Amino acid sequence: MKGIMEINGYKAAVVYDPDIEMFRGEFLGLNGGADFYAKDVDGLKREGVISLNVFLDMCREDGVEPRKEFSGKFNLRVAPRLHEEVSHAAFAEGKSLNQWIADTLEKEIGM
Repeated sequence: MKGIMEINGYKAAVVYDPDIEMFRGEFLGLNGGADFYAKDVDGLKREGVISLNVFLDMCREDGVEPRKEFSGKFNLRVAPRLHEEVSHAAFAEGKSLNQWIADTLEKEIGM
């Protein structure tokens, strides 16, 4: 089981580990690691706030920007047949391949 939890404007990936019977959260998009554990969702939220505050305090002390910068560029490798079909779909909608993929990704994540 995986999900996303938001704590104070920061997103964290959450998984349940049945071996230790605990939830684990890990903040996403940070310039470092910040994770947290708890047995229930309320505890996970409390531990997440603590972990995030410790991380943000360390960033302030070290003069580091807490959020990772994203360039907006990434390489994607797909099968040649998929590349062809996606190109056709983009053309059919009068869009560049890049715009069609960006629009599809935005739609998929609900932006």
